[in-house]
Amino acid sequence: MNTTRRKLVTIVTEAVLEKELVSVMERFRVTGYTVTDARGRGSHGVRDAGWELGANIRVEIVCTEDVAGNLVEHLKENYYRDYAMIVFIGEIEVVRPEKF
Repeated sequence: MNTTRRKLVTIVTEAVLEKELVSVMERFRVTGYTVTDARGRGSHGVRDAGWELGANIRVEIVCTEDVAGNLVEHLKENYYRDYAMIVFIGEIEVVRPEKF
């Protein structure tokens, strides 16, 4: 099986940021992403999505290392201070690299 390495960037943050993050991803040439509702507990307490404005989302992006690095730096500089947000990056292998 032929595979190519890519990065999986996962962002867990406040749902209120979804539209803004979509614009940011377009600016950084992200070719695709998946957004799902997220619930859990962290440093900001329990986030159960029972109140729409208090809901969290999970955004997953498969991209090149360059795109991942630039995007994550932008998120750290512009959102970490004012929003509940975590970002983590993993190394993955994809079967159709031309899509990412």
